[in-house]
Amino acid sequence: MEPSEFVAFVERANPNTVFAPLGIRVCRYDPDAFQVTLDIDHRHHQHLGMLHGGVSALLAESAASMAAAASVDMHANTIAGVDLNATHLKGKRSGTITATARPLFRGKTTHVYAIDIVDEAGDLVCAARCTIAVRPRSTAAPEGEG
Repeated sequence: MEPSEFVAFVERANPNTVFAPLGIRVCRYDPDAFQVTLDIDHRHHQHLGMLHGGVSALLAESAASMAAAASVDMHANTIAGVDLNATHLKGKRSGTITATARPLFRGKTTHVYAIDIVDEAGDLVCAARCTIAVRPRSTAAPEGEG
């Protein structure tokens, strides 16, 4: 998939994903440093009013999955997150956080990414690692599936 085709696909699909209701935006389409961001508000809080760790995990896996998708032929392959480890380092109530996924390993069937989530001051909020499976797309699968 050409880079412009990938960007168009993601932008078309975003309104029908978890990105829309949570206000997540792609801010950098780069398979070597893919970035997603969000402005923290009540939708992202746990019961004590702090950023929910699951939101950080969602950002981390999303950035890694999209970096993997941007680096393989998505007409021939499909990708899926299979492992995620996230260490939450700084609590946040508000502000902007950005997840940047950088490849540690890109094999034929497995990719591993390091993801740093930083706040608007550049402080590390969460450090994560995500493993992505890359599998051949089934020729029998309908468009958009498999």
